[in-house]
Formats: sequence, C-alpha cells, structure tokens
Amino acid sequence: MKPVLNSWRKLGTATISDALDRMGIPGQCLGIKPLTPDARIAAYAFTVRMSPVRDAKGTVGDYVDEVGQGMVVVIDNGGRMDATVWGDLLTEVATRRGLAGTVIHGVCRDSSHSIEIRYPIFSLGTHMRTGKGRVQFEASNVVVKLGEVPVTPGDLIVGDADGVVVVPVNREAEVLSAALQIQKAEEAIRAAIHRGERLDIARRQFGYHKLQEKPRTAAHDPY
Repeated sequence: MKPVLNSWRKLGTATISDALDRMGIPGQCLGIKPLTPDARIAAYAFTVRMSPVRDAKGTVGDYVDEVGQGMVVVIDNGGRMDATVWGDLLTEVATRRGLAGTVIHGVCRDSSHSIEIRYPIFSLGTHMRTGKGRVQFEASNVVVKLGEVPVTPGDLIVGDADGVVVVPVNREAEVLSAALQIQKAEEAIRAAIHRGERLDIARRQFGYHKLQEKPRTAAHDPY
C-alpha cells in the first residue's frame, strides 16, 4: 500500500474534483453514489468488464479471488440497471480478502448485508434481479468506463458521500499537489469566516475564484 494514500484519504471528492478541473482531467463519475453517506474509499483500481450473456454463458464473479488486498473493484456493466453484478457472496469474499470496496457502473443487490458489515459499495443504485443468465464476465485488468470516465488498471479511485472521482495513475502526483493547495486555500477562507471576516473579502484574499484555473507557465504568461 502506497503511503501517499494517507494524503488522499484526508481529501474530499469535491476538493479532488476541483483539482481535476484545474488539470483539465474529466474524472468525475456522474450518478455513482455510495450505499451509505459515511462510505469512503481511496484505493487503486482492479478493473472488470461485464457484457450481456451470449450463447455460451460465462461466470459472473469468480475474478474476485484474483484481486489484490487493499484494491477497489471497478466494474463496468455498461450502466445496466436491470441486472446486478454484485451481491452478498461477493461482499463476503471481498471483506475476507481485505478489499477496499467496489464501484459499479450498474447496480448491486443484497445491499443491507453490505451496509451491515460496512463494506463500501458505490453504484448507480440497487436492484434485486440477478445477473445470472443476463450478464457475464468479459475481462479484467483492462480499460473500462464509469459512465464517460475511463478507468485504467491501477488508477486511483476516491469515493465519499458526494460520489466517485478517478485520478489517472500517471497524473496522480500533480493532481494531489493541486488538491492540497486548494484544500489549504479553502481552510484559510473558512478560518477567516470564523474570525468574522466578509466572505467576498476572504475569497479574494486567498484566490478562491482562481482555485480551479490551470496555472500559467512562464512560457505562456503574457505578463
């Protein structure tokens, strides 16, 4: 487990989203929400692509035994809402193997069990209808999509009450640097407000309206 994950775990998805905007990276996953508001993940992706069942029916969840400890399972089921790809048996195995959680572009079921044992799941919703005979495992450790957001194996996935963001692994350092800068500025603004200062003055003082702007380099700075 990378020590840098401790830094990511202290950041909310809203702050990371602002940093992604600043870097011009479309990493915000529309519509994917946690089963409970207190769910939280910050881990690297093990990706899974599902597909509609063809003539030869395949398996649904046997891949779970290949996922490394501390990773998050990212399942692309094409946004399908009528057939689940995650239930209580997968939750049991994932918990015993020490996985960080599951993110689904689709739905899950047996949600009460996951909530009871506090296993983090982020999805488009819940639905009781089984995926057996409807969807099948297609591939793992391939590029998948959470809606319009591509996810490469090993990308950083962060989720909280506001949803899920994806940070490309090859941009992780610069996004983290931007997110920490944004967090520091917002904390300074918050402290100023607590001292009784005006919001508009505090925002100007700490550059609030420029927090999502990509920094200009010397080569491109007209001044």
